[in-house]
Amino acid sequence: MRKFQAKESLVSQFKVHEEKIRYLVAGGWNTVFGYGTFAAMFFFWGDYIHYMAIMIISYIVSVSNAYISYKFFVFKTKGNYLREYLRFYLVYGFAFILNIVLLPVSVEVFKINPLISQAAIVMVTVVFSYLGHKNYSFDVSQDNDVAHKEKLP
Repeated sequence: MRKFQAKESLVSQFKVHEEKIRYLVAGGWNTVFGYGTFAAMFFFWGDYIHYMAIMIISYIVSVSNAYISYKFFVFKTKGNYLREYLRFYLVYGFAFILNIVLLPVSVEVFKINPLISQAAIVMVTVVFSYLGHKNYSFDVSQDNDVAHKEKLP
């Protein structure tokens, strides 16, 4: 009987946190995809294109891949492709700027190793990005508000 209760409890906990779990799985895939895209582009074009240009190109490809995985696998929204895509980029842009500011401060001011600093910043930006995507990029309540307002006389 206890095994059944434990299994039932585990299933109920999964259902409560299902979206967050899907977000972490998609994030893991997106990390592998992003690094793989950068590495492949660097391998093939590194002798001809500056690594920063490769980083920008791979970032655009990788964020587009992340958008698809979050839209269809994590948040499962319908329609609004362009609006959600642009908002998605805004959230990632803010996270990117946050990273650009926090990394040198933690390394230069607080003298924390760059690898440790980046790991801590990634944890912060993962939480920020999840909340930003859930409440801004893929917020379906805004669609309902707009649809409701359009129906009013």
